[in-house]
Amino acid sequence: QVQLVESGGGLVHPGGSLRLSCAASGFTLDYYSIGWFRQAPGKEREGVSCISYGDGNTYYTDAVKGRFTISRDNAKNMVYLQMDSLKPEDTAVYYCAADRLFTGQAMCALNAWQGSSQIEYWGQGTLVTVSE
Repeated sequence: QVQLVESGGGLVHPGGSLRLSCAASGFTLDYYSIGWFRQAPGKEREGVSCISYGDGNTYYTDAVKGRFTISRDNAKNMVYLQMDSLKPEDTAVYYCAADRLFTGQAMCALNAWQGSSQIEYWGQGTLVTVSE
C-alpha cells in the first residue's frame, strides 16, 4: 500500500521549533521530488518547501526562507522539515507530497487545484499550531 505519513506536528510557542517527518511506504522516494505544503485556516494550500530528486535542489517560499530547512534521507525513505523561529502565521496543516515528474521548484509553484490533480502522492497532514 502506497502511503505518505506525516508526524511531528503540535503546539509550540512563537520562536520555538518543530521537526516534521514524512515516512513513505509502498514506494521508494529516491526518484521523487518531495514537497511540504501547508493550508492555514481560511486560506488555500501553498507550497512551503520542496526538494528535487537527483540533484537535491531545494526551494523555499519567501515566508520561510532562513527559518525552515528541508532534507531527505533516501536510505530511510524519509523526508524532514526543520522549522525554527516559528511564527503564529505558520499555523497550518502541513502536508508532504511526492511526484516523479516535477522538479522541486515546479512542484512548490503549483496552486492548490493543480497540486491536487497533478501531484502523485499526498499525505494526510499534520497540524502545527504556533501560539502563546
